[in-house]
Amino acid sequence: MSVQETVESLAIEAKKAARKLGFESTTRKNNVLLRMAEVIQDQKDFIQSENEKDLKAGREKGLSAAMLDRLALTDKVIDSMVAGLQEVIALPDPVGEVDEMIRRPNGLMVGRMRIPLGVIGMIYESRPNVTVDAAALCLKAGNAVILRGGSEAIHSNLALAKVLQDALASENINPAAIQVIPIADREAVNVLLSLEEYIDLIIPRGGESLIRFVAQNSRIPVLKHYKGVCHVFVDKGADFTMASEIIMNGKTQRPGVCNALETVLVHKDIAPSFLPLIGARLKDAGVEIRGCSQTKKILADVSNATEEDWYAEFLDLILAVRVVDDLDAAMDHIDTYGSQHTEVIVTADYANAQRFIKEVDASAVMVNASTRFSDGGQFGLGAEIGISTTKLHAYGPMGLKELTARKFIVYGDGQIRT
Repeated sequence: MSVQETVESLAIEAKKAARKLGFESTTRKNNVLLRMAEVIQDQKDFIQSENEKDLKAGREKGLSAAMLDRLALTDKVIDSMVAGLQEVIALPDPVGEVDEMIRRPNGLMVGRMRIPLGVIGMIYESRPNVTVDAAALCLKAGNAVILRGGSEAIHSNLALAKVLQDALASENINPAAIQVIPIADREAVNVLLSLEEYIDLIIPRGGESLIRFVAQNSRIPVLKHYKGVCHVFVDKGADFTMASEIIMNGKTQRPGVCNALETVLVHKDIAPSFLPLIGARLKDAGVEIRGCSQTKKILADVSNATEEDWYAEFLDLILAVRVVDDLDAAMDHIDTYGSQHTEVIVTADYANAQRFIKEVDASAVMVNASTRFSDGGQFGLGAEIGISTTKLHAYGPMGLKELTARKFIVYGDGQIRT
């Protein structure tokens, strides 16, 4: 079959599977998730042998050590996939929840019920463990999923798909509920993005270029998250020790993730005393500081920040620093350069904290806490399939509930509209 025919056939089968999966009981879904965990352990040798094909090809292509590390399905990674499945099993099932039930003046009872979205297309890069994470969350929420991983992980993803489909079949659930596109050609992505008749939502996970490509070419709604330009504003009167710890954690714990800190804004009244303190700690940790003109007057050995630096998601040990006049100037900077991901204020002023919470437009806004907490697991969602920085239909980390929609349900006893 052609690429078009192959991908379209997967989508048709996924839509059929989704219709029945949406009515499966929580017990049945949990049973198949448990079976998946068992089969992954049982088939570990097969999975790792297929993964080695990808690793060998990656080494021959000259992939970086970091990329190879992301690609490797070690015993530890497989154990974490199994643990992830067990975590999803423990999560409350949102499907079928009814809330906001009210009685109208005419006697009608009107409420809202959570339902699966239907068929989800997932496009992602590198990490093959995403295949299992995404499949588990989609299944628990009653959705079929079509997965398209990076070409560098094609053997690993197909092996995981086979194992997961075997688990589905053993529990008499249509294996088409979880499918991996078996084509590395980029054309398969273009076809997937055109199938709005069968697919309800596209979730891309990866670099900004991938997400922009998907958003620009999809005829299906896309969950967008271009980048994480996360800020910390250190207000006057802030506790310097607290602010320093929050900045160091946000920048240095894992600089290559989307909730890492990229820009620090410091109130002008405390900049002369705070910047030397935090500057020394950042320098000791190997962080390059790129500062505004006022920052450079206080920290003489920092680089000059360009306009591009304020927009940058460095994903590295690089930090932009700006001295601002006040809270309003900090919020103006965030409004201009932020990516609606995660924004933090460090302050002892309750009124300023409340203004920041209310007025800053981001999917996560925090007071006196590290940007690194912007994560589905840390927020109590149990697991996340991605982060949305657009407001339809979800904003911020997406867990099980965000993989559902709500429909109106109405109970009457013969009412007619006049």
